[in-house]
Amino acid sequence: MAVAREQLRVSDVERQAAAYSLGTAMQEGRLDLDEFDERLARAYSAVTYGDLDRLFTDLPRHLLAKPRMQFPPYPAPRFTGYAPMPPPADGRSGPIGQLRSTALYLLLFVVTFGIWAFVYVFQTHDEMKRHSGEGLGGVLALVISLVAYMASPFLLSNEVGELYARRGQRRPVSALTGLWFFPGIFLLVGPLIWFVLTNNALNRYWRSAGAR
Repeated sequence: MAVAREQLRVSDVERQAAAYSLGTAMQEGRLDLDEFDERLARAYSAVTYGDLDRLFTDLPRHLLAKPRMQFPPYPAPRFTGYAPMPPPADGRSGPIGQLRSTALYLLLFVVTFGIWAFVYVFQTHDEMKRHSGEGLGGVLALVISLVAYMASPFLLSNEVGELYARRGQRRPVSALTGLWFFPGIFLLVGPLIWFVLTNNALNRYWRSAGAR
């Protein structure tokens, strides 16, 4: 008995292509960051074509590009937006970074009295440098953080934004996002907002590149 297309399993390439189409929708302003984040998670957890199709029921068809595949899928999918993520503008694409739970890392910052923030700075800058070939790198970012701590939020948000810019996408965060940290630190909630915005943006980028 023939199996309905909606019940057939999708491949990792098709999940990644769906993520790219969602990124295009966000760039054009059709999805806000929260909607993009939620649909991106569903795209990477999709099992069948039906799971992916439901992510695009309210998006125009012109967003969906022709698949870049050597052979057409069988059976031919109704969702035609499967295309791999574009490489960085300079052609480099190194190792993919780690996903970090925003809530867990906030807890680590608190229980270590802020010491874990230096670990976070080193790890994230090191991963971005190895991935794109550009940026400060972990060691230099850590030194700057130790010498001029208030500069770190501006530098980190800027580098996260540059990851998106190299793919031709809108920056969800930039150096200006650091203003949530300083002078926002005097409002206490400012650093929290900065970290949520920046870490979530970095996690979205790694997911779109294939991180699980």
